[in-house]
Amino acid sequence: MVNGVDYSLYLVTDREMSRGKDLCEIVVEAIRGGVTIVQLREKKLPLDEFIKVASEIKAVVKPYKIPLIINDRIEVAIAVGADGVHIGQGDTPLDTARKSVGPKMIIGVSVSNVEEAIAAQNGGADYLGISPVWNTPTKTDTPEATGLEGVRAIRAAVKIPLVGIGGINASNARAVIEAGCEGIAVVSAIMAAENPRDAAIELRNAIE
Repeated sequence: MVNGVDYSLYLVTDREMSRGKDLCEIVVEAIRGGVTIVQLREKKLPLDEFIKVASEIKAVVKPYKIPLIINDRIEVAIAVGADGVHIGQGDTPLDTARKSVGPKMIIGVSVSNVEEAIAAQNGGADYLGISPVWNTPTKTDTPEATGLEGVRAIRAAVKIPLVGIGGINASNARAVIEAGCEGIAVVSAIMAAENPRDAAIELRNAIE
């Protein structure tokens, strides 16, 4: 846990992988299995619908005191009182995001190399998402995979928390932690699982 935030098992949502299951139910089951932080990612929803979904997720994570991070859409994070926002290299600039959300909201930034990591740390990011650690079919617009060597290089260059994402599952999760990340972020490993709670438990066991 860093500054009161446990990044160890980070769920990034993707309803297209949910096998028709209710998103709120998946999130709750994942939390019961050990997820410590949730990022709501909705690239295709219009603003009003995104706010509605975010409000619903905020309500289900609140009893568990699990932080809710909103992907990219700062206005949604502000509207629902989310705990943070996560931005990519092509999203809202970090300095603009910080001015918008104030000093207390968590801001995470996706990085894929040492230069981006240093710039994000110097710009005031609270944590970095190293993306992708390994290539993944979940996102096709990402840079080349960093691999564990890339994770180690970024760890050596910055002091803020690191979360690895991309191609991570129970078989390789421990290696990401050992390379220097405070946590692992997963999408399909939980969202597409037959039993999200069991999937989260398996990941939790792998990194402990």
